[in-house]
Amino acid sequence: MLTDTKEKLYQCDVCEKNYAHGRYLKTHMLIHTKEKPHRCVACEKSFSVISNLKSHMLTHTKEKRYLCDVCEKRFARGRDLNTHVNILTEMTSTDLGVDQTDICDQRFLEGGNVKRHMLKHSIEKLQRCDVCEKTFTQSSTLKRHMLTHTKEKPHQCNVCGKTFIRLGILKQHMVTHTNEKPHRCDVCEKRFARKDVLKKHMLVHIDEKPFRCDLCDTGFTQSGNLKRHLLTHTNEKPYRCVVCEKRFRINSNLKTHMLTHTKERRYQCDTCGKKFTQHGNLKTHMLIHTKKKPHRCDVCYKTFTHSGNLKRHMLTHQKM
Repeated sequence: MLTDTKEKLYQCDVCEKNYAHGRYLKTHMLIHTKEKPHRCVACEKSFSVISNLKSHMLTHTKEKRYLCDVCEKRFARGRDLNTHVNILTEMTSTDLGVDQTDICDQRFLEGGNVKRHMLKHSIEKLQRCDVCEKTFTQSSTLKRHMLTHTKEKPHQCNVCGKTFIRLGILKQHMVTHTNEKPHRCDVCEKRFARKDVLKKHMLVHIDEKPFRCDLCDTGFTQSGNLKRHLLTHTNEKPYRCVVCEKRFRINSNLKTHMLTHTKERRYQCDTCGKKFTQHGNLKTHMLIHTKKKPHRCDVCYKTFTHSGNLKRHMLTHQKM
């Protein structure tokens, strides 16, 4: 209801709390009704406020926007960063025995800034990498990090022999050999081998594209896609074939191209045994066996197995 005051405050009928705008009252009322209309399409968790949903979605995309200026660790949510800083403050002031005395003579207007600055001095007592000077709170984490410098990959795939730094990455890789796709999108029914890829895919259904190109304002769901897009403006092609020196914007395109030199054909048709260098070519080939013709002419409704055949067919209508 609207209260009779000069400020025209909107008052909650349940707890009598006042709000300057009706939309704020409407959001507040969800606390009393327990209604949570905003649902995550990835894990089905529900939220009363859409901003909380957007913040939650970052846990699925693995995007970490918030940077700790003390140890440079990144977090998906601002409150997670605040919790981290509080823990780091307590740890460095007690466990590490920091003496809060003058060290560098730098001065601050607020006491909170002094404490935050002191963490940068106390961080020196953490586990530090001798190569890149990155710091860690635990020696086990530092040990895993060192593998990125030594290039050591102790976990090996027993199917193809490929090696990996972490066991978790090896487990994800093993799915590529089984061709299993147990994770299904409830919206479009597309299937994925890995759950994290499904979670990233779900962003296309909520139409949330927080990463925008400064040049053309195109939006993207992931920062990596934005980085690849920017190469279209610079015409930069950083990935070069060592055999023929052909260049590519994306590393995956280079890997696919390399198969033309190795003549390796990884993808085999289960029906006739024919092999292909690319999975997309195998999918197109399978249409021969399934008799499916997904490409349809909008003029005469004739269908075709390949898009190229449809394009050639469309020319017959232009001549008429």
